[in-house]
Amino acid sequence: MIADQRFGYMEHARQALGVAAAPFHWLADTPARIGSSFNDIFVNRADLIEENARLREELLLSRQRLLLAESLSVENNRLLALQNASALLEQEVLPAEIINVSPDPYSRRILINKGSRDGVFEGQAVLEANGLMGQVVQVMPFASWVLLITDANHVTPVEVSRNGERALARGSQRSGTELDLEFVIPTQDMEVGDTLISSGMGLIYPKNYPVAEIISVSRSPGQPYANIKARPKAQFSSTRHVMLVLDATNPDYAAAVNDAAGIEEESSLVSVNSAN
Repeated sequence: MIADQRFGYMEHARQALGVAAAPFHWLADTPARIGSSFNDIFVNRADLIEENARLREELLLSRQRLLLAESLSVENNRLLALQNASALLEQEVLPAEIINVSPDPYSRRILINKGSRDGVFEGQAVLEANGLMGQVVQVMPFASWVLLITDANHVTPVEVSRNGERALARGSQRSGTELDLEFVIPTQDMEVGDTLISSGMGLIYPKNYPVAEIISVSRSPGQPYANIKARPKAQFSSTRHVMLVLDATNPDYAAAVNDAAGIEEESSLVSVNSAN
């Protein structure tokens, strides 16, 4: 030991023993290394599961925001189209929103969020950005029922925009989305693709507003009238916003305007008295 300490005689022997003992050291450390690997695997898997769950939530929220943005964009486009359509009318209009649809399969009616408090009256014309919708048939204080032009009990006076040929458009009994032209003799000039507009007869609907497009014409020999079908221009199944044509001469509308003005004046007086 003294000779080895002073002269290093055993250095080569120690190196040889270290090389020989290396496999034993590696085997002795194997359990620790295996345990550490398993810990890393389980920790990483838990982190990945947590991260995946967080990413799924973020993706869901992003999709929700995207759908909301798309729906708002579509609604804004419809409101813009409604505003542009109202500019073509000479009368003032009252915007309204569809809040319900009649569950009766034999009646084509919708419920709007305007009533007698807003000046709505029975027989008032209801329009959509693309065409006629119908007319008010029942008025309540805060809502009203509208009979659509596709109802079998509704008749709309129309004319062909191309040549002025007149007819009556009734809601089809076979289809809730089409119109049948009544009392059209075979010699009248009506063809597929013609646009039907309101004629203004009956003083219900504004004149020259789009109503429908002819989709089929059938003239049978020996029959007194032609069989003509038309598809309405109004988007009944997708629109939510409509407009009611106001009539300043209507007593219900005038009374509602006066009541609203009286309520506003009364509120102003109450506010002034409260301030004093």
